[in-house]
Amino acid sequence: MPLARSLSVTSLSGLEEWDEEFDLEDAVLFEIAWEVANKVGGIYTVIQTKARLTAEEWGENYFLVGPYVESNVRTQVELIEPTDPVLKRTIDKMNSSGCKVYFGRWLIEGSPYVILIDVAFTAWSLDRWKSELWELCDIGVPWFDREANDAVLFGFLTAWLLGEYAAQSEEPPHIVAQFHEWLAGLGLVLCRHRQLPVATIFTTHATLLGRYLCAGNVDFYNNLAQFNVDKEAGDRQIYHRYCLERAAAHCAHVFTTVSQITAIEAEFLLKRKPDIVTPNGLNVKKFSAMHEFQNLHAQSKNRIQEFIRGHFYGHLDFNLDKCLFLFIAGRYEFSNKGADIFLEALARLNYLLRVNQSDVTVIAFFIMPARTNNFNVETLKGQAVRKQLWDTAQTVKERFGKKLYESLLVGQLPDVSKMLDKEDFTIMKRAIFATQRQCQPPVCTHNMLEDSSDPILNCVRRIGLFNSSADRVKIIFHPEFLSSTSPLLPMDYEEFVRGCHLGVFPSYYEPWGYTPAECTVMGIPSISTNLSGFGCFMEEHIADPSAYGIYILDRRFRGVDESCNQLTSFLFQFCKQSRRQRIIQRNRTERLSDLLDWRYLGRYYISARHMALAKAFPDTYVYVPHEPNSTSGFRYPRPASVPPSPALSRHSSPHHSEAEDNDEDERYDEDLEAEKDRVNIQMRGGVDRDGIHVFRCNA
Repeated sequence: MPLARSLSVTSLSGLEEWDEEFDLEDAVLFEIAWEVANKVGGIYTVIQTKARLTAEEWGENYFLVGPYVESNVRTQVELIEPTDPVLKRTIDKMNSSGCKVYFGRWLIEGSPYVILIDVAFTAWSLDRWKSELWELCDIGVPWFDREANDAVLFGFLTAWLLGEYAAQSEEPPHIVAQFHEWLAGLGLVLCRHRQLPVATIFTTHATLLGRYLCAGNVDFYNNLAQFNVDKEAGDRQIYHRYCLERAAAHCAHVFTTVSQITAIEAEFLLKRKPDIVTPNGLNVKKFSAMHEFQNLHAQSKNRIQEFIRGHFYGHLDFNLDKCLFLFIAGRYEFSNKGADIFLEALARLNYLLRVNQSDVTVIAFFIMPARTNNFNVETLKGQAVRKQLWDTAQTVKERFGKKLYESLLVGQLPDVSKMLDKEDFTIMKRAIFATQRQCQPPVCTHNMLEDSSDPILNCVRRIGLFNSSADRVKIIFHPEFLSSTSPLLPMDYEEFVRGCHLGVFPSYYEPWGYTPAECTVMGIPSISTNLSGFGCFMEEHIADPSAYGIYILDRRFRGVDESCNQLTSFLFQFCKQSRRQRIIQRNRTERLSDLLDWRYLGRYYISARHMALAKAFPDTYVYVPHEPNSTSGFRYPRPASVPPSPALSRHSSPHHSEAEDNDEDERYDEDLEAEKDRVNIQMRGGVDRDGIHVFRCNA
């Protein structure tokens, strides 16, 4: 097979050379996940963003395998005939045997090949395959668990695909198959049971039991060794799912997780220590102009401000130029995602801002999808009133401009008192009267189906933040994913994030955390925790994370109240920053994006695949783990110039005089500081503060 490559990972500066003994010419990579061309959660982002780098490495020998979902295929996949004769024979054989398998290109960066399997079309085999699963593994799947039923169908079909591919190959193939999460894990178990010539990798992005336990308000991380995993899984009626996940972890040649915190979790809950940690990355796009992302921030912020003008019509008694936009986004898991502690911290922040008579107003957005039946009428009315006021202003402006023009034509200076006539004032008064409202601006933008039991709304009622004029903290709950086609807040998620000032993600259970990572690459500061993979990763590679706009909340070794106080302190200090300080901090945050680039983090997936090939085909491949003293990696020192935090700055107040601002300009040189960072962050054989090499292979 041809293996077209465009860029070798070894050509990237600051990375160690990979073992050239691995000849991938005769190897084929299948990456299998339920979220291939099927957006359900964060795994979709992992696979979608990583596809370009993997396609460059494997060329025509890289295939993604996922479920066939017609609505997704219409918009994301171009169906074509297989170019590989072995794969074409494989798909034809399966289709003639009662399956429906499709082949195409996924229309994303890298345009990888995708094999999509219609699990519903083969549902007639479900009972037979369930019986076989019971006979082979003693795992019984209940009839009412549709998700587990899909996992059984998908697992048997992917194992069939890999087995058929091996059978159709003229020479013994070297197949690497990477399975993501428990929904795809059964295929791995079947591959090992049938002794297929496949090097297997199982990647867990979050353990099933861990997610359920954390949602149950237990002290999870400090009691990992004490859990009776079988009993806990049985009590939560997920024992069959847990068994599928654990079996996949133990059967895999190589077991990986996405973060060190999840590796610890997997060791206790799945009873296997991961062979390597494969952190999640993003495709980072650098702007040609250094501060272009700052301009994008200003543009997006203006669009959010327009929404705020409509939402708070009649109660717009605060200065939008001194308004900070905070947000939390993600799956609606009230405790796991930290929405509970965020709301409590907002209540305390509101008290501090009022007591200190701050002129800063904080607007906190909650972007978490929930069950609704439509937009809130009052919210839609606000945007209509805003538009009406804009149209009125434009009408009066045109009339004023015409009179001004006519006055200048005759060579006279206009009499400003006569430029607006009675009709103009009537139009403006009618518009002002239309802005009067008898109720407070709504907290929720939609009509909730379960308003009385909704966790966020119930917490808002308890803390009493109802967007009143006296409050310095306002709350907007948007229970729907953002979209540029929305009549309410017509912005895509990326554009919205760019317009905010701070992302707040105080999660209790977050194996990685794509939301703060996305903030970082867009130059937006964020708050995460030492229980999230992202937070731990940043703590390991940045000497002073807060100076770079990465605030790490301690939720492992502190009680809830202590963590809430720490979060409140972070928020209050952020509110005290001047505009200049926030700009400096955004510049520093954006410079961290190199840490999260797949060009850098993709090396761990490469290592996992090499390790699997060596274990499955020891006569052909040899894998030598990299020694700690030969590793290289990034290490961000403390910034060279003055920290942006008011608490650490020599200024006693965020309200600087003009002289102070000029002085700060002299002390801070963005280009100079960025250049010093570039010199310091890439180190050959770099060591951390304890003398331990920064990046290591856990093999």
